[in-house]
Amino acid sequence: MASIERPPAGWDTAACRPSGLRAVRPAISGWVHSTETGGAVDGPGIRFVLFLAGCLLRCRYCHNPDSWHMHHGRPTTSREVLAEIARYAKFLIHAKGGVTLSGGEPLVQPDFTHAVLRGSKEMGLHTALDTAGHLGRAADDFLLADVDLVLLDIKAFTEKTYHDLTGAALAPTLAFAERLAAMGKPVWLRYVLVPGLTDRMGEISGLADFAARLGNVERVDVLPFHKLGEFKWKAEGIPYTLADTEPPTPELTERVRRIFRARGLKAD
Repeated sequence: MASIERPPAGWDTAACRPSGLRAVRPAISGWVHSTETGGAVDGPGIRFVLFLAGCLLRCRYCHNPDSWHMHHGRPTTSREVLAEIARYAKFLIHAKGGVTLSGGEPLVQPDFTHAVLRGSKEMGLHTALDTAGHLGRAADDFLLADVDLVLLDIKAFTEKTYHDLTGAALAPTLAFAERLAAMGKPVWLRYVLVPGLTDRMGEISGLADFAARLGNVERVDVLPFHKLGEFKWKAEGIPYTLADTEPPTPELTERVRRIFRARGLKAD
């Protein structure tokens, strides 16, 4: 992992407004996989999406297996990233958008993630954190204070299914979801619907009950499984276990959305 320096004690960013380019001293080192400057599905409005390198999960449907390891990305600093974001800041504000940190998993690099979030807030931008929540403990309260919205991927709702899908435990993600609820932090819940894997109606109903109880879930995105990233698995030399799995039908997808709507949640 890249070496990281923390700002000195007592360091103050108040004088850094409005540019945000001096909001992090010293610059924090990190690894970036890629960027998207016109994202329209990763939070409200038009967004600058920063995909960070590194992830501990091994999701069987992952469409970016080339982002799993730090060395898959390019080394950079928070100052360089913020300088790039600043080029689009006025447009993003006008488009009622902002900045989304995704991955990979941004919480693999919590200090770098926070540096970019803090600088983005100094520019007056809306911020979103796209995370699976497995590393939620790495996001301290100071980091989350600079997050306006969490896009939370809860990939399954039993330990067995979650482990079969990701190779990891579900409990940390649920604990992070409950912590966000206690903070009143807005959440958009994301659920990828994979036939034969995450289409068990009992588990989906359990997740819907859980989400409704949280009280801070603003919407649920039920995302139909696709194989658009399969070629990346081949390029990385990794066996793709879902090659014979077809996308869910529109009828199945709508049935799952109705389960969430029945709990009073907005589901698309």
